[in-house]
Amino acid sequence: MSQGLSKNDRRRFEDKLSKIIRANETMLGYPLARDFDYSEILPLIAYGLNNIGDPKVESTSVINTREEENEVVDFFADIFRAPANNYWGYVTNGGTEGNLYALYLARELYPDAMVYFSEATHYSVQKNLHLLKLDSITIRCQENDEMDYEDLEEVMSQHRHRPAIVFANIGTTMTEAKDNVATIKNILKKLAIRQHYVHADAALAGTYTALVEPHHPFDFQDGADSISISGHKFIGSPIPCGVVIVKKNYKERIGQLIPYIGTLDTTITGSRNGHTPMFLWYAIKKWGKEGFLQRAEHGMELAKYTRRKLNLMGWKAWMNPNSLTVVIDKPADELIAKWQIATQGNMAHIICMPGVTKEQIDLFLADMLKFYGSRVAPISVN
Repeated sequence: MSQGLSKNDRRRFEDKLSKIIRANETMLGYPLARDFDYSEILPLIAYGLNNIGDPKVESTSVINTREEENEVVDFFADIFRAPANNYWGYVTNGGTEGNLYALYLARELYPDAMVYFSEATHYSVQKNLHLLKLDSITIRCQENDEMDYEDLEEVMSQHRHRPAIVFANIGTTMTEAKDNVATIKNILKKLAIRQHYVHADAALAGTYTALVEPHHPFDFQDGADSISISGHKFIGSPIPCGVVIVKKNYKERIGQLIPYIGTLDTTITGSRNGHTPMFLWYAIKKWGKEGFLQRAEHGMELAKYTRRKLNLMGWKAWMNPNSLTVVIDKPADELIAKWQIATQGNMAHIICMPGVTKEQIDLFLADMLKFYGSRVAPISVN
């Protein structure tokens, strides 16, 4: 029987670990929090935790974390102001699954609906729409990547005879723009489209957008029918995960009893990760609302610092309100590679996630100065 890795495989693993540790110090372009520490609950890794089926219905398989998963759902239902006796949710594999579940639910409610989403929407949504065979129309964006509501109203007015599913972004991929769900609801009301469903994709920004002031309209009281987030982004997790919250009366339109596991099949996947709910549960217990808000405020201040410093050296940089994302002109390829900066066309961004430090930002700025020198006269700083 094998006693573990061979000497060569052990060396290969150690090389991989060293590479990851080094890369972790120079990643500024992707939304992954790095200040988490789950060592206290790591003993659970020794067990195969499977939250198969509906988290609200016990299974004959008891090696699970359903109780903690439901506490996670309750936390997000609270900060997203879900109706007290009419919400349901579960811990997903990530934002894409959360979006897929919401669109699946909306399709079951309105099979003949037209889906409206902005051109800044995450690439996975078109894949989800293809899987669900839903008709869709892309809506233009404003300059900051927020949905163009005039275009939305004009396009929806041409399809008033069909139910509407509107996909709102609460933190777009490149600029962290946030669509306004209350404005979307007012347009639906103005056009008298009574059969409608609004989903808020809050993968990156949902957790802290719910906590910062002034309030941005995106939650259930503002008109959302479902909200999804990613757990590995702002909160942080060694395994990708997410949460989706929906109105319970909508969820009850789907699902079937599976006798051999003794529970309902109401989620996208059958077997579901039982470890990620524990990571999110632990983070909620450790940080709470105040802790999450402090982490967000620290990141926002660091983002403002980054924007100001870049502008002072003559490099274009800007931010959407209450954002962790600094949008910049695309720098040189070698800087993109070293600092793992995401780009789109001539645009790039730096994301000041929890765990990113001022020291890291200063090192990046030093690299920029070393590469470019003083480019032009300082840009207006605000």
